[in-house]
Amino acid sequence: MSNLIKTIDYKDFIKNIKSQIQTSQIKAAISVNSELLHLYWFLGSNIVEKQKMHSWGTSFIKQISKDLQEEFPNMSGFSEPNLRFVKRWYLFYSEYLINRLQLVSEFKNEKSQQVVNQLENSTQLIKTKGNKKGKQVVSLLENELATKLKSHKIFQIPWGHHILLLTKIKDVDIALYYVNKTVEFNWSRSVLEHQIESKLYEREGKAVNNFSKTLPEPQSDLANQILKSPYNFDFLTMTKKYKERELEKGLTDHITQFLLELGSGFSFVGKQYPLTVGGDDFFIDLLFYHVKLHCFVVIELKTVKFKPEYAGKLNFYVSAMDGEIKTKEDKPTIGILICKSKNNSVVEYSLNKVDSPIGVSEYDINDALPDEFKSNLPSIEEFEAKLDEIEVDKL
Repeated sequence: MSNLIKTIDYKDFIKNIKSQIQTSQIKAAISVNSELLHLYWFLGSNIVEKQKMHSWGTSFIKQISKDLQEEFPNMSGFSEPNLRFVKRWYLFYSEYLINRLQLVSEFKNEKSQQVVNQLENSTQLIKTKGNKKGKQVVSLLENELATKLKSHKIFQIPWGHHILLLTKIKDVDIALYYVNKTVEFNWSRSVLEHQIESKLYEREGKAVNNFSKTLPEPQSDLANQILKSPYNFDFLTMTKKYKERELEKGLTDHITQFLLELGSGFSFVGKQYPLTVGGDDFFIDLLFYHVKLHCFVVIELKTVKFKPEYAGKLNFYVSAMDGEIKTKEDKPTIGILICKSKNNSVVEYSLNKVDSPIGVSEYDINDALPDEFKSNLPSIEEFEAKLDEIEVDKL
């Protein structure tokens, strides 16, 4: 590498990098994270470009790291491992985003459509270095693309989140899904990791529902997004023969984890919520209010496979909530039935003639105690009472 650092090309390259870093240091006081990520994008782009143009091998990044750390000893992020992540990050998103943004421009921007048409109709002219019109067309496209790219959401989440995504996600579409969710809900890195490991991407919006027929847009789309299938209740420790009340109690005892699994916007109202209709008393398993949908959400739990009659009962609860509890300010109540398993065809027929908005999903619990353990394990109060009895017997 000693010959490399003596070349004019490399000296100009490292000089340009240093200049950009100095500029970014000033801007970082205003927008630290965004500017840092734009700097990393610039670094990644230049590293990739130079390695394509020259036969600079693997020690190239090691040399960049050494030079930048010597020049900026008080700045972190220039270690060799991190610069390799920077290159990997740029390669992961760059081609996909550029292609995606070009397509957006083609279909949504009339001016860009004209430019694209010009580009397609005069490819050979544009390739000619001396063609002024061709250069203007290319320049206009590049400037528009650069503006759109700079405001993209990948520059709105912390670098640590990106490292996590690069480590765990191989598909750009899936990674961008988690990027958008992180921006929307302000997820910490630990929450993001939990959502990735629980396969949120595969589960969100997968439940069977009738929202498109029973709710107006855009509420129907938003309601569909709050559903998952299956729900992951691995934070519970249950016996294999647990009862519905045990499941309900477990979820409310671990309400923080349950709310995290339900998703952003859910506010817990109560369990076994009393509902009186015509003098008769009924009790809803779990009642929530969704602050973004501005509606009550009735959740019924079933520890067995879905049966058509379950939809009828939930339909009654949803209708009764709208008639007895909902105010004029609230949107129509939504019902969610969470079962141990379901047959999608049976669910679809069951919801076909139901007027209330209902979704049917499943849940998973991986860590269950063996069958030989009793399902109705004693409560803490019962256990303490038994200990008191033993102490009395000893007297």
